[in-house]
Amino acid sequence: MLVKSKPSTACCDEKIYISYLLSEPQYTSCTRLAGIMETISHDSINRFLERERFEPKDLFEEEKNKIEFIGGVLSVDDSVLDKPYSDPSKAAFIDLFWSGKHKRVVKGINLVTLFYTDIHGKH
Repeated sequence: MLVKSKPSTACCDEKIYISYLLSEPQYTSCTRLAGIMETISHDSINRFLERERFEPKDLFEEEKNKIEFIGGVLSVDDSVLDKPYSDPSKAAFIDLFWSGKHKRVVKGINLVTLFYTDIHGKH
């Protein structure tokens, strides 16, 4: 697990944030978590995330014992978020990708979504 850089003074902590990510897989944002919790400001959540620098592997390490890896289904989907007016040299994730929607190569962000469901229905 991630080693904390210093003691937290934020109202948000890793337990709250991980619980939020596990319960809200689609529309995650500081504002959304603040709206759900009502006692935590989105600025507090943002400061927590900026200071701690969480990586996807941190969430996986925290939750891997709760997932059964045999017999499940992994769904993979990719899509392109169109960014026709963006300059790829000034934005890290913008490049040229094949778009099934447009049936041609377009400028945008390639978004890959992974969704795992085990044989007991946990996801």
